[in-house]
Amino acid sequence: MSPRSPSFLVLFVFISAISSSLSEAATSRPSALVAQVTRDSSTLQYATQIQQKTPLQTERLVVDITGDYLWVQCRDGSYNSSTFRPARCRSAVCSKAGSIACGECYAPPEPGCNNNTCGVFPENTVTRTQTSGDLGQDVVALSSTDGKNPGPKVTVPLFIFSCAPAFLLKGLAQGVAGMAGLSRGNVALPSQLSGAFSFSRKFAICLPSASAPGVVFFGNGPYVLLPGKDVSQGLTYTPLVKNPDLPNQYFINVKAVQVGEKNVAIDSAKLKIDSEGKGGTKLSTVVPYTTVATSVYTAIRDAFVKEAEARNISRVAGVKPFDACFDAKTVSSTRVGAGVPTIGLVLQNSNTIWRIMGANSMVQVSDGVLCLGFVDGGEDPTTTIVIGGHQIEDNLLQFDLATSRLGFSSTLLGMQTTCSNFNFTSTA
Repeated sequence: MSPRSPSFLVLFVFISAISSSLSEAATSRPSALVAQVTRDSSTLQYATQIQQKTPLQTERLVVDITGDYLWVQCRDGSYNSSTFRPARCRSAVCSKAGSIACGECYAPPEPGCNNNTCGVFPENTVTRTQTSGDLGQDVVALSSTDGKNPGPKVTVPLFIFSCAPAFLLKGLAQGVAGMAGLSRGNVALPSQLSGAFSFSRKFAICLPSASAPGVVFFGNGPYVLLPGKDVSQGLTYTPLVKNPDLPNQYFINVKAVQVGEKNVAIDSAKLKIDSEGKGGTKLSTVVPYTTVATSVYTAIRDAFVKEAEARNISRVAGVKPFDACFDAKTVSSTRVGAGVPTIGLVLQNSNTIWRIMGANSMVQVSDGVLCLGFVDGGEDPTTTIVIGGHQIEDNLLQFDLATSRLGFSSTLLGMQTTCSNFNFTSTA
């Protein structure tokens, strides 16, 4: 048969069509997604970007791993999209979101104000302000990834989210439109994105410590950071434990705390979650510094000060909100930050320790002063230890919702990379 014969041309077109179809299928069914995470220096909040609406618009959202929804400001004509759909009362969407509210709106219809629409209670977890908000659905788009570079954009046509009034933005970083909830909840981003593309129900977050962006991955690894390090291969794993009062939030079982490889004398009962949901240790991206119940905090601080003084590190007056501060001239520098005693969170056994090195334990409050970046959380807080953003920076954390476990890297500085080393400039 001649290469130019009609039969050959038909076969060529047929094969090309199949190849094109397979290419489109591969694009629409990624194995993972990726987005940037930036650090706002004035609020110490972390924000990510997604695209939403038709036509697509970029929305900047504060990242909240305790949040159950993606919520954005919708009222007063601020949300314009040809593909927005309100969630009608008693629909499957309302049930999936756990909505028990159904309301009417006595104003001209718009996103955030529709009759016969169910709602939830979006929360600004920075200011601890909560209100009611209508549920809706709209297009959301993110970049696919092979773990090394961003790939083509993919879309979820009916992503469930909550509208919220403008006052809920108070206290958030300038220019954000709402918050991106990454909890275990049914309509939080990890569950919706994995359901839409049938990939692993997990995500990994890597908060930046500098102005360059960090990264969040949805789906399985690899998670490759320059210069070509797959940091998913070096993770240590510990179970995520359920708190009966906060079932969608991420708690880990800290059994003991070490300072300088020595156990700190603390009441171990406070490290456990009781039957009412009090106590325990949880992770947060909206609390800037690790916050600890007074009795446990005092024990950690005193042990740290003692170990620091043994290294001839001079203590100076505290700088709020910190009270254990030191003369920076007496502190050496290392590859993993200030040369101070290591703080270890002992997990399920003595071989599973999340080590907090100087880069994550210390905060430079001025040219000459470094402070221990832990904060006294009061005598009787709901949660004994809340691990905050500063202690998570430049650590890769993988949350596996299907198996209920956390993978953690400890500081990436020891691997000679940082969370700002994902190659966002190339397109796969």
